[in-house]
Parts: sequence; C-alpha cells; structure tokens
Amino acid sequence: MLSRVAERIYWLGRYLERAENTARLLNVYSTLLLDLPRGAKIGWHTLVDITGSHAEFAEKYQAPDERSVIRFLLSDISNYSSILSSLSMARENARTTREIIPSEAWEQINNLYLFAKENASKGVARGPRHHLLNQIIAHCQQIAGLFAGTMSHNSGYNFIRIARSLERADMTTRIVDVGSVTLLPGLTQGVKSEQIEPFENMIWMAVLNSLSAYQMYRQHVLDRVNGEDVVTFLLQDRQFPRSVVHSLAKLESCLQALPNNGAALVEVARVQDMANNADIPLLLQQGLLEYIDALQIQIAEVHARITQTWFLPVVSGQQQST
Repeated sequence: MLSRVAERIYWLGRYLERAENTARLLNVYSTLLLDLPRGAKIGWHTLVDITGSHAEFAEKYQAPDERSVIRFLLSDISNYSSILSSLSMARENARTTREIIPSEAWEQINNLYLFAKENASKGVARGPRHHLLNQIIAHCQQIAGLFAGTMSHNSGYNFIRIARSLERADMTTRIVDVGSVTLLPGLTQGVKSEQIEPFENMIWMAVLNSLSAYQMYRQHVLDRVNGEDVVTFLLQDRQFPRSVVHSLAKLESCLQALPNNGAALVEVARVQDMANNADIPLLLQQGLLEYIDALQIQIAEVHARITQTWFLPVVSGQQQST
C-alpha cells in the first residue's frame, strides 16, 4: 500500500472516531451542567480547555458562553476538532480512497456529513441537541460496524483500527477529565460538602453513560458508583473496549501486523506502562489532571512515531490535525 493511501485511511479512522467522541463529550457536559448544584463555579470554558483548543477559540469568540462553545465544537468548520470539520475531512479522505474502502462505507460517510451539515445549527439549542448528538454517535458506530463486516482485514483495515484505537484512548482521557475537573474543590467553592456528595455519583454516572460504559461497569464493580472505581475502570479495565488500556492493547496488536513497527511499539509500550501502573487513589487525591495531561502527551508521541514510520513527511491534498 502506498504511504499516502495509508495516511488517508488512517486519518479517515481518526476523524470518524473524533466526531463520535466529541459528540459524546458535548453530551456528557451538557448533562453535567444541568445536574450540578447551584453555586458551582464551572462553565463552558472548561470544555474548551479540556479539548486543548483555547487559543483557537479565543481568536474567534469573545466569551466562552454555551452558544459559542457549542457552535465552536459542533459546527465551526474552521475548528479542525469540531464535529462538522471532522466529518468533512473524514468524507474527503473516504472520497480519495474509494478504491480501498467498501462503497457502502463511502455512501454512509457522505450521508452522515450531509446530515450533520444540514442539522448542525439545531444543536445550539438544548432541546434538539441531545437527539442530534446521539444520531451522530449512532451513525459513526454503524460505519465502524460496516468496516468490520465488509472490508478485508488487511493492512488498510489495520490502519483504520490503529487510528480508532489511538483516538479513542485520547478521547477517553478527556471525558474522564470532565468528571475530575467538575469535582475540583476550587470549582465547588461555596457549595456545602453535603450538597456535593449526592451529585458526585451523578457526575460519574454521566461520565460512564457518555461512553456507553454504565452497564459494563456495573457488571465488574459491585459497589456504588464512585470516582475511584470509575476512573480505574475507564483507564485500566482490560476488557471494556473504550478503556485506555484496552484501546492501547488493540493498537499494539494492529501495529504488530505491520512492517518496520519496532519504534512505534516502543512508544506504545511506554504509554501502556504509564496507564497500567497509575495509582488511581493517589492521583485522585493529588495530581489526576496533571497525570491525564502527561498521558495525552505520550499518546501524541505514539501518533508522531506512526507518522514518521509509515507516512509521507509532507502532507499533501489537505491539512491534517492531531
């Protein structure tokens, strides 16, 4: 397979997974703000910071209010991390690799982009937002199933799975970030502890639901929903497909099927050690946010090594983003 074709297939997988997980992130955050007690000092700017796009947001919007942040992350085509932008670039990569991917997948991706473009403006209002985001999530999952069931499991499919696994690991850490940031003492200043305690369980339940993880969590953890068990499950559970450790294991498996994989596997082993050896109870007491930041940096190093090993040094045809 030509390196430029492999690169486009890789980015097709990343953009589809990014669109789905950004929709999940917006869903959980919208729900959390409705559940939090009055007086909690948390706003939409937190979501911009978690996605790592504060500088880009500040260039276009005066204040991080709900309408501006939703528009920025849902429908702003100039924001490479927005849902509509991700779907647009996924569509372009699918269009240029139609000889590699199943024709049904191209049709579904094209239809999803057109659906999102037509309905993105509706997501600004709270009422239809939940339905729109769930539709985008469902369509992305349908496309993933279509790839799994109709595409030959060759090197092209491996690059799609590598991309999805890497993007999923990164976005799961960002969704965990939502729950941990929400419960920081500085953000709940002025709110009595007895008011926060019942909301803590609701916050972590919302985080689990955003990843479709609640039922699987309850099968593995018999205790009530709590921050320590939720973070441990989403970061370190080896069987749940959206956990960081499981995603990294799938990434490693796919990389082993490719040639010249030594340097990339070394980077994956580093981030695996970091995820597996994390002391979650200690991190929850001090340093979870810093740990997640460091984990995301290490995940980005894996992407950089994949790019250096298998793709052309100069991106052609369109600008890609990490």
